[in-house]
Amino acid sequence: MISTRNIADDIALAHRLADAAWAAIRPHFRNLAAVDHKSGAPGSAFDPVTEADRAAELAMRALISAERPDDGVTGEEFPETASASGWRWYFDPIDGTRAFVGGLPVWTTLIALVNPEGTPILGVIDQPVVSERYIGWPGGAEMSSAAGTVPIRVSGNPDLRAATIATTDPFIFTPPEQGAWNHLRATARITRYGLDAYAYARVAGGTLDLVAESGLKAWDVAALIPVVRGAGGIATNWRGEPPALGGQIVCAASEGILVQALLALRRAAD
Repeated sequence: MISTRNIADDIALAHRLADAAWAAIRPHFRNLAAVDHKSGAPGSAFDPVTEADRAAELAMRALISAERPDDGVTGEEFPETASASGWRWYFDPIDGTRAFVGGLPVWTTLIALVNPEGTPILGVIDQPVVSERYIGWPGGAEMSSAAGTVPIRVSGNPDLRAATIATTDPFIFTPPEQGAWNHLRATARITRYGLDAYAYARVAGGTLDLVAESGLKAWDVAALIPVVRGAGGIATNWRGEPPALGGQIVCAASEGILVQALLALRRAAD
């Protein structure tokens, strides 16, 4: 297995992956022919998937097959492929498919590169409708937009009482998790919902201070961690430990906010 990589080459490839995903998605945004129920099980909660999800993931997989054939791929829509190198790419072609179906520009494409030890090294959170691409790696993070590319940094706000926090949907929390979230909501200054992975991008960009979520899959999480950490933020599970690729995660703009948040989150930690 290859334990080291040329991160600049992988960053350049990550940009091409995001471009390929958007080229596949663009014809479908606000122009959907159909929305499918992923599980299809009668009576199950509707879990949307669209042709845009599938087309974008196939476009990214084709690039990896051509340029990094020894790397594995784990994506939301298609089966995992093996990794000869030990390195693995994680793709969520449209994180926030419900927002996408609703024509709302808060969905994102998530791309991550994870090393043989299982640590996310490179992450991309791409929102092409508003031309914002966030990318993070060990020691740095930046946002590219129509105005150019600039380094990004978390707010550094030390106090949960002055914080703006977010989670995508509090109604999918378990009762103990809802209790923990309600404590955070009652303490924080401002609370926002429905942003999916875009919220983590804005933690890295310095306008949100904390995001806490649960029930996540590996492709939901892997890209978020390098972006937030590269911008100087902190990513842990709800016990304050290194986060797994899935389950519960909290990302914060400072140690002070994280410590305050964990007082509530630990009570509902897995």
